[in-house]
Amino acid sequence: MSKVYFKRVTSNDSVELSAAAKVLAEKLIQETGHVFAPKVPVKVHFGEKGNTTFVPPECYQGVLEILKSNQVESAFIETNVLYRGSRTTRDSHEALAKEHGFTALPIIIADGDHGEAYVEVPIHKTYFETCKIGAAFGDYDQFVVVSHFKGHGAAGFGGAMKQLAMGFGSRGGKLAQHSGISPTVKTAKCIACGLCITKCDVDAIEMKDKAEINPEKCVGCAGCIAICPVGAIQNDWSGENFKEKVAEYAFGAQKDKDNLYVSFLINVTEECDCMGQHMNPVAKDIGVFASKDPVAIDAACLDILQKEHGHPIFDSGRATIKHAVEIGLGTDEYELVEVK
Repeated sequence: MSKVYFKRVTSNDSVELSAAAKVLAEKLIQETGHVFAPKVPVKVHFGEKGNTTFVPPECYQGVLEILKSNQVESAFIETNVLYRGSRTTRDSHEALAKEHGFTALPIIIADGDHGEAYVEVPIHKTYFETCKIGAAFGDYDQFVVVSHFKGHGAAGFGGAMKQLAMGFGSRGGKLAQHSGISPTVKTAKCIACGLCITKCDVDAIEMKDKAEINPEKCVGCAGCIAICPVGAIQNDWSGENFKEKVAEYAFGAQKDKDNLYVSFLINVTEECDCMGQHMNPVAKDIGVFASKDPVAIDAACLDILQKEHGHPIFDSGRATIKHAVEIGLGTDEYELVEVK
């Protein structure tokens, strides 16, 4: 059984939220005897351009104070996204992060300029033998994984496990979770510029009248999606067994790592922070959670949200929890310790 520490909040005030996160992290460190490595990045989600409900940078201050007091060198770390937007490439991603106020630490975009830099982590599970994890994650033994617990159209909910799976996954890793197939070219949009060919390291793209992708050669890095200037290269977002694949990528992301997990159950929207628009919350703000078990902290967030909301909101996400338990990522049996 894992312990999950919880502190209720009375408002959405960043100062209160930061203080709550600090108290919980200190309690978790004390109770588990956690010893920090010399360098520990903080895994974040900078929020898509136009999104207004991501966890603001002020909420991280308490965690950053703990790292500083322990003389830990840190940075904000994130990966590029699979879809076209402000977080598709390193330069625009860093610019948006700073625009959203994430200036307290250096920024690491772990998977390179266009999501092409990754390491393969062997896991040998049901859907994946290996996971394509952003290359820079291999440089560290520990992370503080800060998550925003909210809804997600495909995953049911997004929390610590999705922050690991999608947040640590390179562009190709994200593609593998969403579909497991190579991207396709919409010929009506393709302008035959050839940029996708220059980005492909395995010669999987051929230019005829329009670009064509050979699925037998494609390794799913999805660099062509990022570099296409007209958005002609796309992937199938539906994907079979997506929730289970998220669990397996979360397993790969945390393998051999000694992480701390902090989750904010606030600004609970139906969709995730990748949505570049204002969204209205669908449930009340509840509090902050901390644990060393990503499965337990997600289960605790979901359980208390459903209990206080009076409705099985985001319940389809339990498929991810179930598979995560089956593959040994963590446990859904937890002791919730409320900190006053």
